[in-house]
Amino acid sequence: MTESETAVSEPKVASAARVIRAPAATIFELIADPAEQPRWDGNDNLVTAAPGQRVRQVGDVFVMTIHLAQDRENHIVEFEEGRRIAWRPSEVGAPQPGHLWRWEVEPIDDDSARVIHTYDWTDLNDPNRLGRARAMTPEKLMASLDRLAALAESLA
Repeated sequence: MTESETAVSEPKVASAARVIRAPAATIFELIADPAEQPRWDGNDNLVTAAPGQRVRQVGDVFVMTIHLAQDRENHIVEFEEGRRIAWRPSEVGAPQPGHLWRWEVEPIDDDSARVIHTYDWTDLNDPNRLGRARAMTPEKLMASLDRLAALAESLA
């Protein structure tokens, strides 16, 4: 790179946040139980997950069937009950390609919480996934937040 050239880096983290008018525990339960996730997935990518896979700690792995009947393992890498959960997906039995989905739930009061949804592809090492990673915008993340809000608020 010459002095006249400038490196341009693209953002590799997309995030969206909103207040959901439901108890933080209700919201977190919908996120931490993979069987519930297809009900609020705003990108219509998640098809099904077997019941009984509720996440409880770092190191847990849950399996989700996505579109085209493909299964994905989701390896929990961050977990704080009721507050934060993050996972790195991979094809079943394959190495994790490096992208991460994170959910943070910040209680405001007994009946509402601020929820932050983040997609981080900083460590993505699979060039075949770059196009999909670049397409994950805050607006797409907000679609899941909006559906999660509608479901959580209907249960509150």
